[in-house]
Amino acid sequence: MKRYFRRGAAALAAAALLLAQAPQAQARDLSLADAIAQALAANTGLRVTAQDERTAAAALREAKGQNGFALTGSGGLDASQSKGEDRTDGLSLKLNGTLPLYTGGKNEARIDAAALGADIAALTTERAREELKYSVIKAYFDALEARKTIEVDQESADNYQAHLTNVQQLYEAGSKARIDVLRASVELSDARQTLIKAQNSYEVDLATLRNLLNIDRSEPLTLTDDFVYDTFDISLSDCIGYALRSRKDLLADRYTLQQKELAVKEAKAGLRPSVSLSAGTGLSQNFEPEGRDSHSWNAGVAASWNLFDSGVTRAAIDEAEAARDKAALSLEKARQDVDLAVREAYYNMREAEHRMSSTADAVGQAQQDYYIAWEKYRAGEGIMLDVIDAQTALSKARLNEISAQYDYVRCKAQVVDAMGTGLTDSERAAAARLDASVLQQAVAPAGARQDRETKGLAARQAEKQPAAEQSGQAAAKAVEAAGTQQAADAAAEAAAALPEAGESARAVVADAQETADDVAGELAGNEGAE
Repeated sequence: MKRYFRRGAAALAAAALLLAQAPQAQARDLSLADAIAQALAANTGLRVTAQDERTAAAALREAKGQNGFALTGSGGLDASQSKGEDRTDGLSLKLNGTLPLYTGGKNEARIDAAALGADIAALTTERAREELKYSVIKAYFDALEARKTIEVDQESADNYQAHLTNVQQLYEAGSKARIDVLRASVELSDARQTLIKAQNSYEVDLATLRNLLNIDRSEPLTLTDDFVYDTFDISLSDCIGYALRSRKDLLADRYTLQQKELAVKEAKAGLRPSVSLSAGTGLSQNFEPEGRDSHSWNAGVAASWNLFDSGVTRAAIDEAEAARDKAALSLEKARQDVDLAVREAYYNMREAEHRMSSTADAVGQAQQDYYIAWEKYRAGEGIMLDVIDAQTALSKARLNEISAQYDYVRCKAQVVDAMGTGLTDSERAAAARLDASVLQQAVAPAGARQDRETKGLAARQAEKQPAAEQSGQAAAKAVEAAGTQQAADAAAEAAAALPEAGESARAVVADAQETADDVAGELAGNEGAE
């Protein structure tokens, strides 16, 4: 009997071990280059911007079509009767074609403006890619900085914990006052609060990065790149000059100004005549009172001229000229904004670079200061405030160093973005994967499903309890019930809790259940004999 008990307990314990070790999601290694490529190929905001290119292309085709040949058809079946005459029934069919010969430059201006619109849409998409690249770089380094901050705050909390332990020991030995213990406990609590906030900031930064990459919002990530100091040797004046020549949005604003000038030309076309060529044919057939067919055709050149419209055309010209002047001012303001953006980013980059050099030795000095303050306190020559101030200074020095490093790489990326530096060849290849066929479909995060009601969310969440946890709980129940009739039920529960378990785990559970059945049968036989 004991042999069966040992066999059943061992088998169920093995089942619990295998089932509890269900495969867990592995963290994805993500370099900065991979993050940029992923965002350029899948970012939702970029998909929205790219749709404007399709709209602009359609508008260009429409403008060209308005200046081409047009064919219209019409037909009708009618019946008529006059007083004292017989009723007449007939069928008529007509085809008419028109071709504009001269519109005063109106159609040509529309086509040129639409072509500029297509170029503007392409430039806007390209600029959106560049801004997305900067956003990914910023989010990537934000997460790295948050991770480094967690390490500093964790070390600070550990130091306060060790300090509290030592102070308690000194207090118990009678060498320190109770107030020192209370003060150390309060400082430890504050350090833990800071650590919790840093951990939350890290999760928020990772969530921001996942959103830019448009990947599973709960996918674990391991950021493989880190801070590397690369010098930036381009002068400020060269950066500004390059930006004014290369920024895609500035070029788009210049094209917008040209569009407004073409709009003025289109409005002035209303003062000129228009000439068109037309040709048509017609077929009519009478059914009553007698059958009769007739065929006709026509061709000609027609001209029209708006001689007076109560000032409507003049008002349209004034409106177009005002819009043109506004576009010119907007272009000048955009140039000024680009100049300011480059200057701000450049100055911030140089400031962070100087801060890096000034904080190089501060960490080592703060570590020595903390060690001296703590040893003096232990020897009874210092006070608690000295230790707290030294720990605060040490944490601040490390955070200042981290902040300066990541501010530098972020600001350098911002300078590059403000200059309008284009994408690399590999990044363009990644952006090319954002094709039109993908744009036709809505992209939902992995595992997303429509929830038609808000009631019962807690119940559904319980149903989604991780399989490994369910299987571990079920197997634990089986181990506790080993040697009884409950063992068979618990083993079955363990097997059902993880449908995706491997064959080895299923075999162990099956053997455990068979063993439990043998034990239960033997127990039942012994009870009957008794």
